[in-house]
Amino acid sequence: MVPADSAAVSSAASSATSSATCSASSSATLAFVESPVQLLNVLEWAYADARRAEVQRSEIQRADAGRAEVQRADAGHADGSRAEVQRPDARPADAGSADGQCRDGQRPDARRAEVQRPDGSRADAAHVDDPRADGPEPAALPDLTVVVLSPHDPMTRGQLRRMAELARDEGFSVRWEEARGGAGAPIKTIGGLRGPLRRAERIVIGDPFSRYVQLLLTLTRARDLIVVDDGTATMEFISQLAKGEPLVRWHRRGSRGARDMVFAPVSATARRRLTPDDGRRVEVFSSMPVEPPPGVTITANDFAWTRARFGPPRLTGGTDLVGTSLVETGVVDLERYLEAVGSLARAHGATRYFAHRRESAEKLSRVAGEVGLEIVRPDLPLELIARRGPIGHTIVSFPSTVVHTLPLALVGTGVQVAVCDVDPAWLTSDASPRAQGFLSGVTGTARDVRRLGPAPSRAPEAPRDAAPPTSPGPPAAPVAAS
Repeated sequence: MVPADSAAVSSAASSATSSATCSASSSATLAFVESPVQLLNVLEWAYADARRAEVQRSEIQRADAGRAEVQRADAGHADGSRAEVQRPDARPADAGSADGQCRDGQRPDARRAEVQRPDGSRADAAHVDDPRADGPEPAALPDLTVVVLSPHDPMTRGQLRRMAELARDEGFSVRWEEARGGAGAPIKTIGGLRGPLRRAERIVIGDPFSRYVQLLLTLTRARDLIVVDDGTATMEFISQLAKGEPLVRWHRRGSRGARDMVFAPVSATARRRLTPDDGRRVEVFSSMPVEPPPGVTITANDFAWTRARFGPPRLTGGTDLVGTSLVETGVVDLERYLEAVGSLARAHGATRYFAHRRESAEKLSRVAGEVGLEIVRPDLPLELIARRGPIGHTIVSFPSTVVHTLPLALVGTGVQVAVCDVDPAWLTSDASPRAQGFLSGVTGTARDVRRLGPAPSRAPEAPRDAAPPTSPGPPAAPVAAS
């Protein structure tokens, strides 16, 4: 799909801004996103939050009904009559016994209760009590306004536009901010959001490392803060929060520059806002394997919204490769990366390459020309693309978010996810000293995936003017298909 250009996105965003400004001013929850994955995870959080609220409402209704039944039973016993009372499950019960027992020998408040789903069907309460189980659709969604702090990158803008459409389809307001649209854009954006930020009861953010988000956090009075996944960066955020370290992206290296020093007080304030205390609750909604720091609530993201809205997919029977932006972020050498992609394609018979939205056109051109893979540029996050299908029976990826998220989004479909380790020899001289350990951690903590190890590199070519060997060596062993 050809990415939407800036003018088209701005036009769509303008209409969204005008329609959402009023609702944003009084919204109980504001969510700030800068990437399509963040917006996807906001939708997942909203869906899970609504299901939790539905469970709580059911529990309150059951408790109220149980108390009312006991009161009616006690009233019937007090006046000496054998009163017939209505149980919560709508079956008559005899309330005349002295100890409040019903005909089945159980107390009314000890009976295994049933609750009614929105579609009229009934379910055992023990099943509905688990918000991660396949339960009822939420009857009411959170009062949520999504604020898109639009980036410059055309591919990211295009995917954000499509995700914004899905958010509106779910009934949420979307406010598009050209937050980086010129020198005066930040002041205009922050000025327009100051009022909604002051009034919001809950704040949801997707990137705690973003300077924009950190600045906005200093303006809010909300006592309920939620951080949704921004890919594997969530793992680093949790680690730094637990250790009391400054919030710094894992792939950055070197000393802090002048801008970092100027912004340091704002970053420190934002970090305090993200630290729970007696009056502030902090929740991390994540599919990553993270250990919560003291006071932080971790809620598992099992991609229930994605599975409820899309799929299951049709499988092609082949293998798809998933690209990464490790070259673009300066972590992995381009030539080594291309060699690894070629080795994986040959070993697994892959024909398609799903490009990361930040991969450069030049690199993708070489992947297509030198490796021979069909380049697919998704218009939505890969979790949704894979769930919609068609998708390969096997998906091979380098260490990235998808080795954690795809097994959840594709559970029960028969798709196998495999991860290829990054060889330390692939790293550039400018890579952060933490890079290898972080990437190994991403791979090592992934669940329900197959580990492949580093892809073999192609043997270096002999110089053109080199003399031929006096005797041929043994034939090279073929690359085994997995």
